[in-house]
Amino acid sequence: VQLQASGGGLVQPGGSLRLSCTVYGFTLENHNIGWFRQAPGKEREGVSCSGRYDGGTYYEDSVEGRFTISRDNAKNTVYLQMDHLNAEDTAVYYCATDDALPLAVSTFCLNPHLLPHWGGGTLVTVSS
Repeated sequence: VQLQASGGGLVQPGGSLRLSCTVYGFTLENHNIGWFRQAPGKEREGVSCSGRYDGGTYYEDSVEGRFTISRDNAKNTVYLQMDHLNAEDTAVYYCATDDALPLAVSTFCLNPHLLPHWGGGTLVTVSS
């Protein structure tokens, strides 16, 4: 199982970025998958997650209405469209998935310590 994240970069406040995470070695449709972030000095937190078998989505409160998660199961890829970025969004962003566990998407997203499969991080810096 491998996950490869990309799309980070430097963006001005109010700008947009789209992150991508392609998975290898399993069928994405069978898995919850999500985006997590870790800012300096802070714990890793769930940002947005997508449930398996169209099991809904979850958004952390601070990104609700600004970020949109989507998945293309045919491409084994999940995306995070991030709009209206602000400085508090600066962090390393990771994608992660489970072993096809029957977890509700919110449980999955709120418990990153349970997840065994992580991609390398991609840095998002929001600064003028």
